[in-house]
Amino acid sequence: MLRHGVSAILGLLLLGVQAQSDNLGLANGYIAVNTTNFKVKIVKDAQVLASLVPARDTFDFLPSDKLSVRANNGQYHWGDITFRYRQQGSTSWIDGDTATNRKPVKAVDTDTLAASNLAPTLGSSPLNITREWIDVSGDLGLRFTITNSGKSTIELGSLGFPAEFNSIFTNRDASEIQRLCSLSDPYIGMHAGYIRANPISGTGAALIVTPLEGTDTPFEAYRNLIEPSYPSTNYGSQTFEGFYEWQVLTKAYAEKEWADVKPWNSPSSRNLAAGQSVKFGVRFSVAKEGVRGIDAAVRGTSTPVAIGVPGYIIPRGSPAQLFLQSSSNVSSISSEPSGALEVEESSPGAYIVTPSSTAWGRVRLTVRYADDKIQTIHYHVTKASTEVLGDLGTFLTTKQWFNDTSDPFGRAYSIMTYDYEAGAIVAQDPRVWIAGLSDEGGTGAYLAAAMKQAIQPDGDEVAKLEMFIDKVLWDTIQTSDYAVRKSIFYYDKSAQPDYPYQANTDWGSWTSWNQKSAYAIDRAYDYVHVAAAYWSMYRVARAYPSLVKSHEWDWYLGQAHKTVIRATKSDVGYNRVGLMGETVIGEILTDLTREGRDSEASALSAAMKSRATQWNSEEVPYGSEMAWDSTGQEGVYYWTKHFGYMSTMTKTVNSVLGFMPTVPHWGWDGNARRYWDNIYGGKLQRIERQIHHYGSGLNALVLLSAFRSDPSDSYLLRVGYAGISGPLSNINQDGFAAASFHSWPDTLKWDGYSGDYGPGFLGMVLGSGTYVAQHNTLGLLAYGGTITSSDDENSVHVTTHGPIRRRVFIGPLSVLITTDAGSIDSFGYTSDGSNVSLVLTQQSSSPSSSSAVVWVETTSGSVEYIVSSPAATQTRLGWAVPLSPSAVTVQLMRAS
Repeated sequence: MLRHGVSAILGLLLLGVQAQSDNLGLANGYIAVNTTNFKVKIVKDAQVLASLVPARDTFDFLPSDKLSVRANNGQYHWGDITFRYRQQGSTSWIDGDTATNRKPVKAVDTDTLAASNLAPTLGSSPLNITREWIDVSGDLGLRFTITNSGKSTIELGSLGFPAEFNSIFTNRDASEIQRLCSLSDPYIGMHAGYIRANPISGTGAALIVTPLEGTDTPFEAYRNLIEPSYPSTNYGSQTFEGFYEWQVLTKAYAEKEWADVKPWNSPSSRNLAAGQSVKFGVRFSVAKEGVRGIDAAVRGTSTPVAIGVPGYIIPRGSPAQLFLQSSSNVSSISSEPSGALEVEESSPGAYIVTPSSTAWGRVRLTVRYADDKIQTIHYHVTKASTEVLGDLGTFLTTKQWFNDTSDPFGRAYSIMTYDYEAGAIVAQDPRVWIAGLSDEGGTGAYLAAAMKQAIQPDGDEVAKLEMFIDKVLWDTIQTSDYAVRKSIFYYDKSAQPDYPYQANTDWGSWTSWNQKSAYAIDRAYDYVHVAAAYWSMYRVARAYPSLVKSHEWDWYLGQAHKTVIRATKSDVGYNRVGLMGETVIGEILTDLTREGRDSEASALSAAMKSRATQWNSEEVPYGSEMAWDSTGQEGVYYWTKHFGYMSTMTKTVNSVLGFMPTVPHWGWDGNARRYWDNIYGGKLQRIERQIHHYGSGLNALVLLSAFRSDPSDSYLLRVGYAGISGPLSNINQDGFAAASFHSWPDTLKWDGYSGDYGPGFLGMVLGSGTYVAQHNTLGLLAYGGTITSSDDENSVHVTTHGPIRRRVFIGPLSVLITTDAGSIDSFGYTSDGSNVSLVLTQQSSSPSSSSAVVWVETTSGSVEYIVSSPAATQTRLGWAVPLSPSAVTVQLMRAS
């Protein structure tokens, strides 16, 4: 949204401007210590961590430069502890928190780096807590000893370690953010759990926080922390998401705040008899190889590691692989719900994971090791992928179909935002764009419906989209000169005196645009969605001409081109930054070239090169409407790669890796960092880490493209495929697609609005497929398919399983194969590349096509392939292969 809107929202979110104090005791100095791997500073009075810098480095993972404005009571740091306890027989929990009312802690003489008793800052309590900072084989350890000094048994129902990193963007410019800030993500995996952090640039050493050996410290939950907000940092805003804590025990929260929620892990507590002590702790370690070295660094702390292929979002009927790496043998593996996943060991440490025919939604695998460690691996099971897409298309064009011809805003006939919890279309919202068929929050529904036709067309759905395009998109959303309005719904009693605006709604915010503001054409982001809808219909008209009645294919392609060119004009803002979903502009350019429309292709290419040239000159070329964002990288990457600006392209790949992790949890695996968009497109509006908002699908395009250029880097595929699978998880059993999943542990549910789901689905359509990669330790892997090797070890056969079966990439050969119709059911190749074949069939869930155009591209090297059989006609820089009711085997051969 517009930047003035960001400021307004920040104002609403502030908990109050208060005077800031030095409750940490910064004026009394620090304890500076070094280990082999770290340079460490600890606040002397509070003994919380002030600075954490890898040895022989200068990058601080903590906001030490902001410490003076983070010294108040209620502001959390590493070394703080929160807990809840109750006496045996009591039903009431008592809270404890070292940040609430700080007093200088009592130093304890030990052989550690620093140690203290926390009684002065915690006050009177039967729990005696000692904190130690220790050297753990050159790493930094944080250990707590909790002793029940009372006379009766105590139940410890919650225990948390606040986790602070330098993710504060407030009052920093873009270069400072890149230079100073770090991002963190959790793996809520019990004894195998950890927090990973890395510089926001995605380069340099990474940091991991793992359970401390010699303690029993599972990662049971990841709880958001409430802090006071000050103008100096704006805690809980777009410029400062806020912090979370590693929770070891959660029963007390599960009984109260989370009572109606299914948590990630089973809540637990710990009983302490009178005089009994228990130790908890975490270990800080450096991953010297950066994000790609995190798994190895975790293994180095004796923490189990899991790697899932193709990830942790798996459709029914699609077996997945799971690789477990641990110093201890596996004792048992079970799933919750019971029987939802069948797990079979295929070789030592390798397992095949198969969803049951009835499994759906969240499924937790629990792995028990011989050393009593427990690891939980979190999956999301969907319906069979093609069935999921069918459900989505049906829901969008029935439940979300708006046909009220009396609507004075001209929204009939269209596919609109839907409130699943209310079971109704969102015809009004004070954020007018949500009901106004523009901006991401309003276009999500029709964009998803259109993109679905490009890969799985349906006659009835296409007919409704034609009606939408002719009666709403081209008639009202767009002007006659191809400009795109920001919203066609607005709040304006003078323009619509008879419209029954909801009386119980606050229409006084900046978000409730009047007609003039809504009809403004100055937001470039909106143009991409319109162009994508036209392009999708072009693809349908080209491959399935009998489905399209209103216009020929060339009209749709022309509309897409003209819309993009209009977006580049001087009266449109934000057209010099990367735009969400603009990979589709690359597809438009490609298809203009294939169709021989050279003048249009040349004009579009020139417009895009101007932007790429500008980005190549910028230190941080990822500008947007926000102070920091993960939306610009997709477009910057696409066009700098297209025009050969390799340094900026590489920098952009690293940027994406900086905010997209891979962990054994479907929610965070490949999840691009977003935490403010529910304010603009969701039903439950709050600053909160969003799970699989549209950033996952869009930024995955960057990593998958980078992998196709460098198939030796399988980490790119691992993260990219996780992100590209994210949009599948948003679609529920009815076919409704939510904007994102709420990650706070008091909620853990999909948002009620469809909102801005569409751009993420666009990413999946343009990037998903079946990818084959040679992993340096795990061997040959298939993402979105199953590998079957023949008796001849040089021959490989792959059956496709993914939602998009028109794109395959053979990593060992650097060969990309795409089609515009039908389905690639399987493919095979020899390791020397002399023989490549694919089996094409009619798409079972779509009408038949008389032919499919096959394009073959070698993404590295100079080898070219042509279709050798069956007889095929060269067209649109590819080969038109005849299709029939039965399968067609297509043979490729190297061009001479």
